[in-house]
Amino acid sequence: MSVIALTDVVKRYQTGHETVEALKHVDFRAERGEMVTITGPSGSGKSTLLNMIGLLDTPTEGHIRLDGRDVTDFTEDELTEERRSEIGFVFQDFHLLPMLTATENVELPTMWDTSVDRHDRAVDLLHRVGLGDRLDHRPDQLSGGQRQRVAIARALINEPDILLADEPTGNLDQDTGRTILEELTRLKEDENIAIVSVTHDEQMVGYADRVVRLIDGEIQ
Repeated sequence: MSVIALTDVVKRYQTGHETVEALKHVDFRAERGEMVTITGPSGSGKSTLLNMIGLLDTPTEGHIRLDGRDVTDFTEDELTEERRSEIGFVFQDFHLLPMLTATENVELPTMWDTSVDRHDRAVDLLHRVGLGDRLDHRPDQLSGGQRQRVAIARALINEPDILLADEPTGNLDQDTGRTILEELTRLKEDENIAIVSVTHDEQMVGYADRVVRLIDGEIQ
């Protein structure tokens, strides 16, 4: 069973008097332990598709299933809970809080959940991404590659089933980008998670188990 599956998904936006069809009857799936990379030119619908997979947007038509459960008609509160517990996000610009240490940034998604203490997992994740000696460093004391590793650890803190990566190597040089891709490859196996990335980086395509090309809202 796919951890995430989109079936016949259509997404339309109304802009003034014009209707834009951003996604056109898209079928998509991802499995645990798999890295899927979505490519395509600007305006092809990649971000819209990633938003659907991340439950940040809902389809105009079609269905989204998470772990076999149809979540298409979930309320916003229900979708928020699914995102919190099932999906981790990694962004091109890292989105770390500058006043917090690496450990505190990783712990951040859990700060509203008083039923768990994720400090030990945060430290363990930072060790696993090679930052065991940077636990108390703030973002301005870290390199770009180190900041992206902190962002990856933060995305994994809630033990998600899916990791979504939006241009995760976009702000990194080629060698650092390769190191991040090697980390993601190892983590997808260690954590048994699905990794879905959107990228223009051809280097990332080489690390993918499967490549999905999107053109004008359609999978080719």
